[in-house]
This record gives sequence, C-alpha cells and structure tokens, in this order.
Amino acid sequence: MGNESKRLFDDASRVIPGGVNSPVRSWRAVGGQPAFIARGEGPYVYDADGRRYVDFVASWGPLVLGHAPAVVVDAIARQARLGTSFGAPTAGEVTLATLLVDALPGVEQVRLVSSGTEATMSALRLARAATGRDRILKFVGCYHGHVDALLVRAGSGALTLGVPDSPGVPKSVADLTVLADWNDLEGTRATIRAHAVDLAAVIVEPVPGNLGVVPAAPGFLEMLREETTRAGALLVFDEVITGFRVGWSGAQGRFGITPDLTCLGKIVGGGMPLAAFGGRRDLMSMIAPVGPVYQAGTLSGNPVSVAAGLATLEALRGEGSYERLDRLGCLAEERLRAVLAATGVSGVVNRVGSMFTLFFGPTEVRSYADAIGSDTERFASYFRGMLEEGMYLPPSQFEAMFVSLAHDDEHVELLAQAAERVLRRI
Repeated sequence: MGNESKRLFDDASRVIPGGVNSPVRSWRAVGGQPAFIARGEGPYVYDADGRRYVDFVASWGPLVLGHAPAVVVDAIARQARLGTSFGAPTAGEVTLATLLVDALPGVEQVRLVSSGTEATMSALRLARAATGRDRILKFVGCYHGHVDALLVRAGSGALTLGVPDSPGVPKSVADLTVLADWNDLEGTRATIRAHAVDLAAVIVEPVPGNLGVVPAAPGFLEMLREETTRAGALLVFDEVITGFRVGWSGAQGRFGITPDLTCLGKIVGGGMPLAAFGGRRDLMSMIAPVGPVYQAGTLSGNPVSVAAGLATLEALRGEGSYERLDRLGCLAEERLRAVLAATGVSGVVNRVGSMFTLFFGPTEVRSYADAIGSDTERFASYFRGMLEEGMYLPPSQFEAMFVSLAHDDEHVELLAQAAERVLRRI
C-alpha cells in the first residue's frame, strides 16, 4: 500500500477502532492495510497516493450511475445551498415517497430513514406489533444490518471476520431468532410450519449479496410467500442492495413475488445516507403518529440525501438503463467464467443482473455451506493481485461486485484480462 494510505491508516488506528468505521473496510480478510480513497470519477476511484483503479465496489452497490455523476452532484449542491437539514417535512420527501410507491409492487406507503440497519430494525418492530408475535426467521449467512436480533449467524463482515454472533447481544433476544438454510426448500417450509404459532416474520434478501451473490433456487421465494401467508406471518424483503439495482421494481418485480414489508437503502439515497421501509397500507398505518408503533429520526428524509436519491432514480428511469446494466453484468459473468476455464482454476461466477461474485473452489454455490467452502486464501491472493493490476474489488470473498452505467465493455474486458494475468501467477 502507498505511503499516504499507510500514514492515514496508522493515524486512524489511534483514534478509530481498527482504523475503520465499518469492519469489512479493514482488509483483514485479504491481508495488508486498506487503501484510503481520495476521490471517484465515473467508473474509477483514486487512492490517497494518486493511484487510479477501475471500481467494482460502487460504495457497496448504490453508485449505479458511477462516481460523482453531474446530475447527482448538481442536485446535492442545489439543495445544500437551500439548507442541509430542517427536521421538518419537505416537498422532496413527498416526491421520493411517491416514486417508491409507484415503482415497488409491495409498497403502498413508505417511511424514510437513514440507514439499512434502521430500516430492517423498524420493519421487524412493525411485524411484531402487527402479528402480536415475537419470533423472527432469518437465513444463515444473510446480513440485515447490525440489529441485535439479526446478528445471529450473519453474513457480510461478520462472516468474513469469523464472528457470526456478536457479544453484547442478549441471549433472550437471540433466542427469538429462528435460523433456516438458504435454498433448503423443504427444510425451511418445515421450520416455518413448526413455528407458525409464534412467528412474526421471515426476513430475507431475495438475492443474498452478503454471502456473495447466491440466487434463489426455483420456487424458493414462492414457497416463502406461500408459507408465511399460511402461518399468518409477514414476509419481509430486505432489498437494501437489490432495490433499484436488479430492476426498476426491485427483486420483487423481477421475480414476481410481493412481500408484506420491504426494506430499501443504497440506491434510493444515490450514495448519500438514506434508506426506507414500506409495505401494505394497513401495516404502515400502525406507524406513529397515526399508529402505536414508534419510529423517529431527526435526519430521516434528509433533504440533501433525498435530492441525491431523486436525481439517481430519475436518471435510472431512462430508457434502456436496466438492459444496459444486465448486459454488462452478463458480459462480466461470461468473461470471468472463460478466465476460470482458460486458467484451469476451480470456481464459479454467480450473477443476478448487475451484481455478481466470483467464488474460488466450489464449482456450484447455491447455499451457505457451498459459499463457506470457498478458497478464501486464493481469493485473498487474487484480491491483492487485482489491486496491483488497477482493479478495485470488495475485500472479501463473501461480497458482491457491481457494474454501473459508468462502466462499458472495455472496463469489463480490463477486469477479465487482469483476472487472467493474476490467476496465472498466483
């Protein structure tokens, strides 16, 4: 790592736990010290030492237009000149909420919040209030933010760092979380039925992205919809990553499954801190001030974040946006599969739309067990090699890569060529 990034990390480590403000940024899973990013432009990021990388992290998904697109920067600047926070209603909130309701089949009303964790936490509180039940079912390896009840066998940084259960989570809270295995259709059906009396909700990433991308098996999401309805429980889609990433109507529109509650983040803020949860009108009418379920936040619906989100979504609504994203994702998948074949390296590429993961080791990844069987040492060597080649990737085997509308075929080809060079030498 460059001298300036090293100096910054040393300084950060004295005043920030681990030198980072989110664990997966520490690069502990891949070795070395993290690059400190100074700026981004289009499909590129530049580190504090001035080195340029083709970026396939996209701030973990939200930068679907690329870095610093003029339409978003201009919207932020216009709003910032008018004021950055009021703690009062604004017209932009209404416009954004209307857009979300119109786009997503499962959302009749929506509440804006500040983070994906806040969205999932609030959705589960609402689910428990609506059903009068306490138990939640989640899937092993899926990550839904650092909510106490959901930090049980979690994915993302918790999986990468090998600490799936966090100290500080009371046993009484963890005991209310039921676990199931992703893509185990019959096992999950049996678990839902076994807890039908006290199950408030099933929360699921319709496309897991914090286990690496692991698409749902045919019929799996349909089974969740059928069995939660049968049990009188709510189906909660965590679309913090997939919302407006895999399609204009999210994963629920792409797969034709309508959840009771939806959690959003990432793209709806256009790279700024913003998230949301929404669902059926009868459920959302239970939220204060019209109902008894309390949820509040001074910065909820922050006008600068709303402006960034609206500018991003309006740009995405343009003709051909998702066709282009899917085509670039498909090209990346095909080229990386070809690289594996050409180099004789065992692995597989999983993809849904513009999000994808290259797993080393297994030739099929359909479950948590498959994913954790990956060769993380090879991935770490691959990550470091790709960094030397000017490719900025997620520093974990268990995360998604993303293409944006700022990428083109040449950037994908550069990714593939770099991957082949690295895999031939590690």
